[in-house]
Amino acid sequence: MAKKYYMWVIGCQMNKADANKVAARLEKLGYEPTLDEREANVVLLNTCVVRQSAEDKAIGRISSLKSLKKRRPDVTLAVMGCLVGRRPSPRLRERFPHVDVFMPPADPEPLVEYLQSRGIEGRPAEGGEPWEQSLRYESLKKGASPVTAYLSIVYGCSHACTYCIIPYRRGPERSRPMEEILNEARGLVAQGVREITLLGQIVDRYGVDLKRKGTNAPSLANLLRKLHDIEGLWRIRFLTSHPSYLDDEILDAVADLPKVCEHIEVPVQAGDDTVLERMRRGYTADEYRTLVRKIRGKIAGASIATDVIVGFPGETKEQFENTYRLLEELRLDVAHLARYSPRPGTVAARYMEDDVPDEEKWRRFRTLEALQERIVGEINERLLGKEVEVLVEGRRKGRWMGRTRNFKLVFFSDERDWHGRLATVRVTWAGPWSLIGEVTADRHA
Repeated sequence: MAKKYYMWVIGCQMNKADANKVAARLEKLGYEPTLDEREANVVLLNTCVVRQSAEDKAIGRISSLKSLKKRRPDVTLAVMGCLVGRRPSPRLRERFPHVDVFMPPADPEPLVEYLQSRGIEGRPAEGGEPWEQSLRYESLKKGASPVTAYLSIVYGCSHACTYCIIPYRRGPERSRPMEEILNEARGLVAQGVREITLLGQIVDRYGVDLKRKGTNAPSLANLLRKLHDIEGLWRIRFLTSHPSYLDDEILDAVADLPKVCEHIEVPVQAGDDTVLERMRRGYTADEYRTLVRKIRGKIAGASIATDVIVGFPGETKEQFENTYRLLEELRLDVAHLARYSPRPGTVAARYMEDDVPDEEKWRRFRTLEALQERIVGEINERLLGKEVEVLVEGRRKGRWMGRTRNFKLVFFSDERDWHGRLATVRVTWAGPWSLIGEVTADRHA
């Protein structure tokens, strides 16, 4: 009987890509995926600590596995991700003695070495391609092969915003070789993926660290053009951008390349210059406004997503109102909102008082949430009666579901099998968070 592995993943898109890399390595050792941790020989938890709520959830999940380890001492428990950081601390091992392996983000080798050193790997798999990412676990979980996938191109971050724990847990910025990325993309397409999202904490800085080393370094724009040539890949996205590094070369590539979607994720984090300076973001609110105008001028029909943190240390009501006015003025398609929570070791946690009461953070959060709901509702209403291209990812609550090129979520009903296909859909209903429509054409008929 084949040995089995189970995965629990929380946090960002990078964690999903990292987990798929572990899956590929385990499958090469002969392990099969299972959705039941009770029958698994290896249980992997991939963790996040970007916010306190995510860290609490991860710690709770790790603690819950004590009983499993007690019942089955032979099961291998592995913890990966930002809770571990680049090097697991002795304190972490002391706190969770039932965990066998601690793994840094994006590094499956400690688990592989542990299994091999103890002779508890499964029967080695024969044949097949040595994918860098395996989507078998995701396919089992979703009941169908994934149509979209994430691909990390830059690990770590060297920008060090004062609130962010990522540089401390994922290390400095490290760009991957272009050919390695292209091979991974080809492997994803061979498994049925039609849309790939390139990932980096600051994805626009792909290649910058290689250039400092004196190599003939690639850029994100170069990479987009190379990926564009891969047969069978229909769409390309990238995130997350930074206002200081999203340059004309990248925007021109988005405008020029048909496969690259007209959707830009570029966080502002705050609309007040004093708060931005305390965050160490490196730009002003007016510079962000100028960037948004440039994106809209260069890329026809572009949608723009942003991130906003409310309740940063020292943020006054007037400073919050500046953020409100910025969002009201720019009318962006998506605003990912978060309440500030101090992260141990960051500049903000060490030197700035978390002085905005939690109830006030919630009030500011809900105020922006209501504003954004109104804005996006009005943006989406303009799509009523219009046709949009939808890449169908699967079914949800009896309807087919997919996204437009500018990341609008669309549902439609149809008796045919639309999984993994491009549909032309006429929008018949529009809300702030999704659209409903009817199929008018099959782009691949």
